[in-house]
Amino acid sequence: MDRSQGPLRGTVVVDLSRALAGPHAAMLLGDLGARVIKVEQPGTGDETRGWGPPFVGPEQEPVSAYFLSCNRNKESVELDLKSEDGVEQLTRLVRAADVLVENFRPGVLDRLGFSARRLGELNPRLVLCSISGFGHDGPEGGRSGYDQIAQGEAGLMSLTGPSPDEPTKTGVPIGDLLAGMNGAQGVLAALVERERTGRGGVVRTSLLSSIVGVHAFQGTRWTVAGEVPRAMGNHHPSIAPYGAFSCADGVLQVAIGGEAQWAKFAGLLGLDTADPRFADNAARVVHRDALIAEVERVLAGDTRDHWLERIGGIGVPCGAVRTIDQVYAWEQTRSQGLVVDVDHPDLGRVELPGSALRFAPYADTEAPPAVEGHLAPPRLGEHNGSVRAWLDDLDRVGTTA
Repeated sequence: MDRSQGPLRGTVVVDLSRALAGPHAAMLLGDLGARVIKVEQPGTGDETRGWGPPFVGPEQEPVSAYFLSCNRNKESVELDLKSEDGVEQLTRLVRAADVLVENFRPGVLDRLGFSARRLGELNPRLVLCSISGFGHDGPEGGRSGYDQIAQGEAGLMSLTGPSPDEPTKTGVPIGDLLAGMNGAQGVLAALVERERTGRGGVVRTSLLSSIVGVHAFQGTRWTVAGEVPRAMGNHHPSIAPYGAFSCADGVLQVAIGGEAQWAKFAGLLGLDTADPRFADNAARVVHRDALIAEVERVLAGDTRDHWLERIGGIGVPCGAVRTIDQVYAWEQTRSQGLVVDVDHPDLGRVELPGSALRFAPYADTEAPPAVEGHLAPPRLGEHNGSVRAWLDDLDRVGTTA
């Protein structure tokens, strides 16, 4: 599917955000075909333009790999929002937009003269997506939020790592990414509601709410069962065997989801299913350490690839632990449209991680998965002239969102 035919084609998004949560939300909307105009501080832009190494490209104008990860399918304009011209141009953008995404600390947008009430007066059809660190109200609503701080405060680090004594952040800024996904989801719902009412509204989410919102069974272990979950490495707290196991030359993962799979797995490895310690999942969880030792004793007798073939061959879910370069070289990754090519003005043709969504009509469900027409993350101010010209054209014909 070409971006120009995406489900959000014709939708204009103004992206006032920076760092990751807001830019990720806006990028997801751009992936769906929206026109995303990123507003940046003159001269410096989004701070992630300076986040590195790694930097790539010419030494005199290095490009941050971090910035490239969250700003595809956008245009960039420079506006000083504390200047008269900046306020005027943002006002014009708001009147022309369908969506505005921002992740300032609560109260900052108000002080700039663009409170939620004012935005609604300028454009009653505008959907405002506002992302904060810890919420827009409450006793700590004004706190600034960075991902690792939120991971700790929201309990995620206490669940992650090799042991309760070593709280560990995830390998990606998951709080930011989840908040971006929730923000984009909220925008889509608000746009549907606008079709019914003719009016926009405010969508709010935060890093805190996004992390707590995915506590899943770890949350109910406390709220319902009264257990405080703790980190326990690469094994599942409620299912066994389910986790990472050492074999002769590396690590493989096995996920036993039911007793039928356990019977197949135990039979393949020659484990005693009559052993009362392993009689059912509850018993296996209690005796997890002994079970892991028995499984690894057998797996040590051959290679990871051998066991992946044997275990997968009996229909038991298993897998390797791939490095990032292996993931992007994997044909399955590429078959799903998860790598996109873009032409960058300084870097030439580069590959970026792609959208997780694919669309096809019922009549053509086997259509190729590749999505074409993606825009490279923009240079700072690359679209200053074209966006102003577009606003001038709207003014001449009196068109708004």
